[in-house]
Amino acid sequence: MRILLLGDLLGRSGRDAAVKHIPELRASLRLDFVMVNAENASHGFGLGPDMAEALFAAGADVITLGNHAWDRREIIPYIANEKRLIRPLNYPPGTPGAGACLATLPDGRKVLVAQAMGRLFMDPMDCPFRAVDDLLTRHRLGVTAHAILLDIHAEASSEKMAFGHAFDGRVSAVAGTHTHVPTADHQILPAGTAYVTDLGMCGDYDSVIGMQKAAALNRFIRKMPGEKLSPAEGEATLCGAFVETDDATGLARRIEPLRLGGRLAPVFPAM
Repeated sequence: MRILLLGDLLGRSGRDAAVKHIPELRASLRLDFVMVNAENASHGFGLGPDMAEALFAAGADVITLGNHAWDRREIIPYIANEKRLIRPLNYPPGTPGAGACLATLPDGRKVLVAQAMGRLFMDPMDCPFRAVDDLLTRHRLGVTAHAILLDIHAEASSEKMAFGHAFDGRVSAVAGTHTHVPTADHQILPAGTAYVTDLGMCGDYDSVIGMQKAAALNRFIRKMPGEKLSPAEGEATLCGAFVETDDATGLARRIEPLRLGGRLAPVFPAM
């Protein structure tokens, strides 16, 4: 199976880049499945239902959220009915929406996508390790799902790495999101799971993690409340990873970074 994982879409530039490039990437990489993190798609904070619909229309199969899941209140009734949009699995019981989605491809193959949110330097949450472990007692790689993808939305690289090793061999890929900077540690872990600490941001990198520089600099330099942060609106770099899995086992054959457009040096998976 050929899979594209895209990191946090940041504002209009990130949304526009995803909507523009996903269709051509599905064709050029012969993709079977596309997962997109879009928790920062709406002016940097949250996701609107209209934006989700545009991403699905462009070819996203599942959209994940994160700590900004509820910043757009109108997403709450939408997520209750749209199974392809998921929030972190380790929110407390009773939280709207679901933390996992079992998607069926046109050819009948099944892909399980789940998201967990880290706890280091983040809001208090239920244990992400326990939440994912419980999910995987009900789904087995190569048995109930041909591929299992885990988005770990976390601040600390150590926590993301611990996730990768905790679920190595039980999922196809563990991909970090949230910190908006692509990492260079893409690898196949010893038991066969593809891993990368952070997919990076789909947004304008002439910025401070996607936000306009002036307001962000004032916060750091003057240590006083200032104007509201707004997304940088230059050309976005589309950042993510390409993963190829074995349909028989569900384990990863390869993982390669993808960077397209904008300021960062381009990287494209070998075909």
